[in-house]
Amino acid sequence: MQANTAFGEAGRLPHQRWAELSAAQLELYELRAVERPRWVFNPSLPAQPVWVYEGANSNPAIFSPVITAHYGKPILCRFRNELPRNHVGFGSPEISTHLHNLHCASESDGFPGDYFSASKAGPGLTSPGSFKDHFYPNILAGYDQFQNGYGDVREALGTLFYHDHTLDFTGPNVYRGLSGFYLLYDELDSGNERDPNPRALRLPSGPYDYPLNFMDRRFDQQGKLLYDQLNPDGILGDKVVVNGKIEPVLRVAARKYRFRLLNSGPSRFYEFYLVNRNDVAQTFTYLANDGNLLPEPLWHQTKVRLGVAERADIVIDFSAYPIGTELYIVNRLRQEETRKAKDVRAPGVRVLKLIVDRYPSQPDASVIPSTLRQLPPISAAEIASAKVRRWEFERKNGMWVINDKVVDLRAPRIKIKRGSAEIWELVNDSGGWAHPIHIHFEEGRILKKSIEGVEIPIPPHERGRKDVFVLEPNMTIRIFLRFRDFTGKYVMHCHNLIHEDHAMMLRWDIED
Repeated sequence: MQANTAFGEAGRLPHQRWAELSAAQLELYELRAVERPRWVFNPSLPAQPVWVYEGANSNPAIFSPVITAHYGKPILCRFRNELPRNHVGFGSPEISTHLHNLHCASESDGFPGDYFSASKAGPGLTSPGSFKDHFYPNILAGYDQFQNGYGDVREALGTLFYHDHTLDFTGPNVYRGLSGFYLLYDELDSGNERDPNPRALRLPSGPYDYPLNFMDRRFDQQGKLLYDQLNPDGILGDKVVVNGKIEPVLRVAARKYRFRLLNSGPSRFYEFYLVNRNDVAQTFTYLANDGNLLPEPLWHQTKVRLGVAERADIVIDFSAYPIGTELYIVNRLRQEETRKAKDVRAPGVRVLKLIVDRYPSQPDASVIPSTLRQLPPISAAEIASAKVRRWEFERKNGMWVINDKVVDLRAPRIKIKRGSAEIWELVNDSGGWAHPIHIHFEEGRILKKSIEGVEIPIPPHERGRKDVFVLEPNMTIRIFLRFRDFTGKYVMHCHNLIHEDHAMMLRWDIED
């Protein structure tokens, strides 16, 4: 489907495989990027403008809406840019919305060079516009290979999020608020704890399936958002904002909840613990990393570490606590600069208060099964035949570079044949920085991790599929990737948004 430039759409490329993949009942969405003039982060701070996405019936009391979608039900989402043209201060009133990490064609991926407004178009577009349509087919990776109409069910995603990805301004635009959740369900993870389908996992659902977006922010002496977009070291927030609020309180029923934790940045790493009033750590069950269900739950966990853009799904069973119990999610990972975290120290900073204040209105039908989602196999032959590429993430002349080069979105650094598989080595030879590396389009699998050449164990929660790979100082990560079903331009970048905006990104293309 061609861009509707005559009616104001930005000049994008045609939607790939439109006739084929939109044949199912197409759902239509529209989101507007707007300035909300009087958002209150905390009663102690003044009301101030933020940038958010809004739908037709958005609740003004919450940040950007949560989109729920289902595999097999394609979506056409129209993104309208209604940000103020006369904007002053940090950020830039253009948008290119990336749905992290949906398996979709490049013209709907939110390529950083596809930013637009009514008066401006990025280098990936042919003309400006007031809106841009993204086609989300909601198919599984391996669609062409399996020839079953939907793809490989082992490749299903669950917890995704959308955010602005404008070249050079992703950090400040997301800092102003342009991010939200996209929850994707299938037959297995159906979003219905009373699903009669025997294949359904019946995880906590509805109001008991709760996304939590953690963001680090800093405020000036007047209580207004503060950001330094010129400094390549950026700014580290000293307040943790949860779903747009500082130190919020969530009242819960005495039953199981599924929490979807997201670190949307820009710079801070977290290590979260659930504690009681006496700061004693409590246990929970770990289900998914980067939105991908693990093969089996990790029981009796006490901590979740998240680099920028990483996600974790956990289940907390509040039926174990008396009514009136107060619990807290705390961050015990200390960080004093944007470059990397420092150490873990108790008791930590309380970022969310949970109060068990009632019994559920109906019995808890949810379960945590012993098996979740199996992994697609990787054969020894695939690994042996895969092309190996090495990517070194470094600091050079005050900028952040990959293989000694800054970003250039007008030309691909590499070209990859559709249907192929490769091994990428991500390398951080510096002892001074940590980089959460995000690769667009497909999930990868960690084959090996090493520090200063010495192999280290892959943590259990990282043994599934991932799209963010945290390169700690002096670390190398070897990952396996497939490139299927679509062609076009994509990127790899550091998801520390300050590093990304200061050139630690590259373009790579898939071709037939």
